[in-house]
Amino acid sequence: MPLGALMLDLEGTTLTGAEKELVAHPHVGGVILFARNYQSVEQVSALVQAMRAIRPELIIAVDQEGGRVQRFREGFVKLPPMKVFGDLYETAPDEARQRSYQCGWLMASEVLATGVDISFAPILDVDCGISEVIGNRAFHADPQIAVKLLREFIRGMHDAGMAATGKHFPGHGSVAADSHLALPVDDRSWAEIEAHDLLPFVALARELQGIMPAHVIYSKVDPNPAGFSSFWLQDVLRERLRFDGVIFSDDLSMEGAVATGSFSERAYAALDAGCDMVLVCNHRVGALEVLSALEERGEFPVQSRFDALRGKFRLGWDALHNDANWKLVAATIGVGTTV
Repeated sequence: MPLGALMLDLEGTTLTGAEKELVAHPHVGGVILFARNYQSVEQVSALVQAMRAIRPELIIAVDQEGGRVQRFREGFVKLPPMKVFGDLYETAPDEARQRSYQCGWLMASEVLATGVDISFAPILDVDCGISEVIGNRAFHADPQIAVKLLREFIRGMHDAGMAATGKHFPGHGSVAADSHLALPVDDRSWAEIEAHDLLPFVALARELQGIMPAHVIYSKVDPNPAGFSSFWLQDVLRERLRFDGVIFSDDLSMEGAVATGSFSERAYAALDAGCDMVLVCNHRVGALEVLSALEERGEFPVQSRFDALRGKFRLGWDALHNDANWKLVAATIGVGTTV
């Protein structure tokens, strides 16, 4: 069965009857897990297996960046915010790159061991000291240094067997407003954006398997938020940067998407602009509206783009956590060994 264009969420720690039907729906392509879906390693692994029994090809995701964005906690290594590596770079650049690689490997290895395919990571946003929602999630204020650390983090993810998804294209770090709560407007010129925020995406686009655009309007470049803009997604991302992976919308229930219209209008606008898969989280009515719209649309995304996203499982949970390499990396990266 082909994957559909909708990624949605679940209510709790087990599948409800209605959710079993949703997971089986041909226009559903993925499920994203949140902290409310996690109690323990055993529980979340069983939840993933239950979804796989219905749709083996489903893309299952989580936000497991580190720092304040870590959905799976109890039993997992406590990952630091990425700024830790940027700060370390100032005095020990080689060590910072090594630690960044180790963190990417560790995060991906633990997530994959539960059966989840991808973490929506890493953040390619540049920390400009403006955006609180980005803040210490970003690697560095200097985009060139950020690229050096990001490349190692991505290499670590790849060596563990996980695809990398960069966000939030073309950069959320230069606006103060939080797109969860408002629609930010960045009024800088194309030249200013290209010389700063866009640099990590230019450098790393060919090393990423997924990219998530920002719910931000770059008013001097295009009147639409980047995730609903064919200029940003087609002209810049696909054509200039030659990105050939999956474009995920950011969550269509966020305030930054509201101005685009109803949930179905948001989904259509994102897909028409160039997104392959749209996310609707924490709003089941909205997800059902999008699902109905996708049934009418009748189209499916380019399936080959999803192939690289499926997790390549290296070790089961117990084997991973008894591995000497894991123990060494966990002691180096983690604050203690678990959250």
